[in-house]
Amino acid sequence: MRAPRPAASRLASAAALLLTLAACGGGGGGGGGLAFLPPTGGTGGDPTTPGTPTTPEPSGGAVLRGVAATGAAFADARLEVLDQRGQTVCSTVTDAAGSYDCELPVDTAAPLVVRVLRDEQALYSISASAEGGTLNITPLTTIVAAQLAPDGNPASLAQAIQSNPDLVNDDAIRSEVQALLATLEPLLQALGQAGIDPFGGPLVADGTGQDRVLDAITVSVRPDGTAANIEITVKAPSADGQPVSLSYRTSDEAAPVLPAVTADQLSAIPTPAQVAGFFQRLDACFALPVTQRVDTATSDDADATGTAANVTAPACRTLFVDDDPATYAANGGTVGRNAQGRGAWSSLFRFGPTGLRHDRGNFEFFRVQGGQTDLVLSYRWTDRLGNTDNETLVVRNQDGALKLTGNSYGYGATVRPVSEDREYLNMPAYNAFTTGYNISIDNRINGSGQPVLSHVLVTAPWGQVIKFSPESGLSYLVAHRADDSRTVTSIVRLATGYADPATAGNLADEEPNIFFVDPQYGEAQIRALKDQGVWKMEFFPVAGSPVVQSYRTLARAQTINEVRQLKFAQLAPAQRAELLAATAVTGRITFGAPSDSDPNNIDFSSEGGGDAWTVPAGALAPTSFSVTGRVGAQGSQRFNDGTLVRNTARTAMLYCSPQSAADVHCYSAVPGVGPFQYAQGVSFNSMELWARSARQVEMKKQIALYKSF
Repeated sequence: MRAPRPAASRLASAAALLLTLAACGGGGGGGGGLAFLPPTGGTGGDPTTPGTPTTPEPSGGAVLRGVAATGAAFADARLEVLDQRGQTVCSTVTDAAGSYDCELPVDTAAPLVVRVLRDEQALYSISASAEGGTLNITPLTTIVAAQLAPDGNPASLAQAIQSNPDLVNDDAIRSEVQALLATLEPLLQALGQAGIDPFGGPLVADGTGQDRVLDAITVSVRPDGTAANIEITVKAPSADGQPVSLSYRTSDEAAPVLPAVTADQLSAIPTPAQVAGFFQRLDACFALPVTQRVDTATSDDADATGTAANVTAPACRTLFVDDDPATYAANGGTVGRNAQGRGAWSSLFRFGPTGLRHDRGNFEFFRVQGGQTDLVLSYRWTDRLGNTDNETLVVRNQDGALKLTGNSYGYGATVRPVSEDREYLNMPAYNAFTTGYNISIDNRINGSGQPVLSHVLVTAPWGQVIKFSPESGLSYLVAHRADDSRTVTSIVRLATGYADPATAGNLADEEPNIFFVDPQYGEAQIRALKDQGVWKMEFFPVAGSPVVQSYRTLARAQTINEVRQLKFAQLAPAQRAELLAATAVTGRITFGAPSDSDPNNIDFSSEGGGDAWTVPAGALAPTSFSVTGRVGAQGSQRFNDGTLVRNTARTAMLYCSPQSAADVHCYSAVPGVGPFQYAQGVSFNSMELWARSARQVEMKKQIALYKSF
């Protein structure tokens, strides 16, 4: 297969069941009605008849209304109301404030389960009444729904009540709400919000009332098949860098109580208006054509180069601390774009990002370094071609406005949890799930084509120190085992489990080139890890002194049983058949001689341009595609190439990209100058689809083509 049409997978799915819900912002209107009795002093609800709407609707057309929010409005999300029979009695889409109205048919049978879905995130709420009124949907109502679900999964509660409607009744809801408020009591007291009504109380995205509570916490609800694992993290700065948090299972007899927190610790949390205002200003900058953003651009249809001094548009300059892009430094770069296309915020100099939009802004945690307290925000970007992804950035509150500031680090790296669906196309008995962390450290190359770094020592939150070093041809550093032998991966895998329980043994014993901790972690050990785990990296350059940088995750690695509940992108049947036929003999795809008329590119589509992959319901669509391979059939030099894909796409085209001038896996008719295609004899045996959730969890679908380990 000379110009292969692979089917790859660097995962493409996030889980509608990965209910990792960040809280910040808020939104919506009030109303009445609820399905629980709040403690004395609470707001909303009828103090004598729990489950009775606060504001009953006229008979024959009851309306259920409320707000879906994680603190930030859960806007543009699909909302469904399911009744006791499991029927969808109403569906709608939340508005920009997260508000919704749903008219219930007269024959609606209580209890009700309300679910609201947006990408991989899902929120749930419940009501013991079908009389209408206010029903909010938040991370707190999701916890209550998880507690009442027999298996801890709020997604299965609607089915469970079909055979047992008493699972959701006034007393059950009241009991779980009171238990949740007891767990949150120190936080509620600090915010002056004791006795709130999560289901029917007023909820407005203005940083007051219940919204202050949602702004101050991150909630994770992760079903694992028998229960849900819940973690609540308070977004308050701490002296030791470790956040205030607690974890428990829905199957536990009693939940723990949050540690003490003070109002002063929470006072610096930005308001929803501040967060939204920053991203609106960011949009205003990228709404300008590139010739207005920078003074070195000669055309609005061509990229430019330059430095921070060349950023001239006030709408762009005022995004940065002191209204000066020159104050920004991150990952060894400053604002600008050089001839190789590198630089921090190089998008300001490129025409493609014009019209870039940023939304779903969310405050995550405080970053304290060098006596300065900054804020980390998560967000989603969408370009004018429909490409989209979830990212984070660092800002500083300067005179009430949030301004961009870099991490001031000298080297580029990220740490993200990764959940993997690993498919062995030619050895399906070994199909497996893995979980761990992707420690992505840039393999920076100097002008002579040599690595800048000798190695990096990474200290995990659990104390283990792992060595990483450069590998020729790869864009990232690879992990070393305890005996200092080198792997070919940047992923530190904590555990694995075969997809087919009948397959004996452990994948770590079969795969010699990927990294597993030894011994592997059990379910309870992974559950004990914190969402906001702190990682330390010590960089050892080839020339110069060591440098220490630290990183914090937004979510922990998932347990294997949690990963089993997820949905991943899958190969389209036609693409799977083509790949099986192409790799049946060698277990890889090898390129022939380069050709101008039929270049050696990777056309990842099935015959006739058909789909290469599918995205099941509940899975995140892939946003990038990559391959790894070797130079020559038995070549020692490895390579990895990747490309972004639209989340609406189901095919991809990958072109060869040289890592350095010494990289020989790419061919060009004019050496060193594109266009590039794959050189003769280059082969690949692994393809990946990747997606990244709002909580920065990487969802990886891998297709291994090889026939033996």
